[in-house]
Amino acid sequence: MYRLTTILITLCTIFFTVLAAPLRLDRTTTESLEKRITHSGEGTWFEVGTGACGYTDTDSDPIVAISAEIYDSGGNCNQWIHITNTDNGQSAYGKTRDECESCGSGSLDMSPGLFEELSTLDTGEIPISWHFMSKDWSP
Repeated sequence: MYRLTTILITLCTIFFTVLAAPLRLDRTTTESLEKRITHSGEGTWFEVGTGACGYTDTDSDPIVAISAEIYDSGGNCNQWIHITNTDNGQSAYGKTRDECESCGSGSLDMSPGLFEELSTLDTGEIPISWHFMSKDWSP
């Protein structure tokens, strides 16, 4: 009887240890989870030129500068972002091409052309929510 109890306790311990072990997510799962993270902050506009990602763009291009906190080493360069103006519900897509030193972690700086898809330039600053699209996504 003692032996049977010991075996059952050992098997239960092994079973619960396996259940408690963390799962290793593959890259696709990680990217789809990243897309689901919705950031909130302020949207502003800036005059575009050569950005931190090394590309030269124009004010009419749909360009986004993300906060220095998120930019880190440029791993999001050329990644598309879906942005929504939470005041009027308008949304647009912008491509990450620059770093915004003065932006809070959830805020974005946008090219004039992109900003005008969400509001007028006279507004200057709008409340936004946004998330990254999958790395291989393009509009």
